[in-house]
Amino acid sequence: MTAVDQGAQGAERTLGQLVASATAEMSALVHDEIALAKAEIRQDVKRAGIGGAAISVAGVFALFSLPVLSFAAAYGIHNLGLGLAWSFLIVGVAFLLIAGLLSLIAVSKFKKVKPPEKSIASMKETAAVVSTVKPHPRPFSDQAVGVARSSS
Repeated sequence: MTAVDQGAQGAERTLGQLVASATAEMSALVHDEIALAKAEIRQDVKRAGIGGAAISVAGVFALFSLPVLSFAAAYGIHNLGLGLAWSFLIVGVAFLLIAGLLSLIAVSKFKKVKPPEKSIASMKETAAVVSTVKPHPRPFSDQAVGVARSSS
């Protein structure tokens, strides 16, 4: 079928067919917009999951390994000749630095989470196109068929 045949066929379509076609195309457009938004959000959720996992691992290491490793490291440093209080202070600062580093990694992952920019831009474009479409006004006719009213 050529473009001329399609144009001629389009001219023969009824108003109902045109409305049905427009409705189907708008429905498909909305479904495509939703699919795009889901894909973008899925990617951001994955990034947020990695960031959440990193912060969770940092918390687990800080809670469970801190007491055991602190004592072991502090007594190890004390055996080198440093005072026991200084040994515990050195170990505590080292663990805080590790927790801070893991927190920075988590924050950098969270900062990469963005709104679905492609979906927003596409929806704005669609809204701009739809807002320019105006209904065709029907001419007013005095001979319009009305509903008969009873005089009772």
